[in-house]
Order: sequence, then structure tokens, then C-alpha cells
Amino acid sequence: MASALLYNFKDAARLQKIRFALFKLGISGRVVAPEELSHPIGYLCSLDGFSPAEETVKGSFSDEMLVLCGLSGPQLDALLSSLRRSRIVVALKAVVTEDNTAWNSLKLHDELRQEHEAMKGTRPKDAEKRSAHRK
Repeated sequence: MASALLYNFKDAARLQKIRFALFKLGISGRVVAPEELSHPIGYLCSLDGFSPAEETVKGSFSDEMLVLCGLSGPQLDALLSSLRRSRIVVALKAVVTEDNTAWNSLKLHDELRQEHEAMKGTRPKDAEKRSAHRK
């Protein structure tokens, strides 16, 4: 079943828009509590073969993060399009894969943050455009 994990959406209006976009596509949304960050992503997505973490890992993050589990290609495209139309930008987004199902939310966040920073740094033409607008 398609689902989404929602992290740190403090603005109620933003969260409502995201939940509505998910609902229209038949995707269940689940807000992940800070005390659940140690659990494997597969467990949080209710995937078979995953159980809760036995030990709590220290750490937290405040960035908004959206993790998508079991979406079909058309569902993913429709969701991203709906979020764009609603002007909802979530910098840290991930699709659950075989590689990241065993990771906890903290590791996934760290990986996404590194990718996001790397992508921002590898787009010199975009950076030139942004700096040209600021002059």
C-alpha cells in the first residue's frame, strides 16, 4: 500500500495541503514522531520483515522531510505535480528503496542533506542566474 512519512511539518496549512494531495491519490500519510527516528524506514512504512529498533539512536533534525513508500510511477508523478501546483516545496524528499529500507530516519536525513547540498553546489549556471538577479 502506498504511504508517505512526514517529518517536521510545523506549519498546519502546509501539512494540510500535503495531506490533501496524498489523500486525492489514495496515499496514506503518517507523521513520524521524534521518538521514532531510530526505527528502520521499512518498519515505519509497515513493510514485511522489519521490526522496531531495539536501541534508541541519539539525534534529531528540524528539516521537513517527505519519504514515499510503495508509490507507482504515475502516483509519484501526480503527487509531485500536485505539490508544485500548491506551491509546496519540500527540499528533502526520498523514495524508499532496497538500499534505504534498513536505514533509520536520521541516516536517511543525513544522506538526503548531503545530496541536496551537493546538487546545490554542482549547478554553477543556476548560481550565476541567482547572483545576477541579486545585483
